[in-house]
Amino acid sequence: MPLYQVTLKHSGTSNGIRYEQGMSVQVATPTSNNPVLLQNGQLVIDAFMRMYGIDVKKAGLVSSSYMQVDQI
Repeated sequence: MPLYQVTLKHSGTSNGIRYEQGMSVQVATPTSNNPVLLQNGQLVIDAFMRMYGIDVKKAGLVSSSYMQVDQI
């Protein structure tokens, strides 16, 4: 199971959700695919909700444009 670190690239507010540059989570995936693209980013969405209590899907951040993905 590959482990990835997913980090927000920018700070801002979107749909009433405040997020900061550098917020990051670690996600283990069952395959070696990018977790932002796997299952519509559900693993990443769940991890941000658990860690920070923010809904990155509602904020429109589930994209490689807003998230940097590094394999650990």
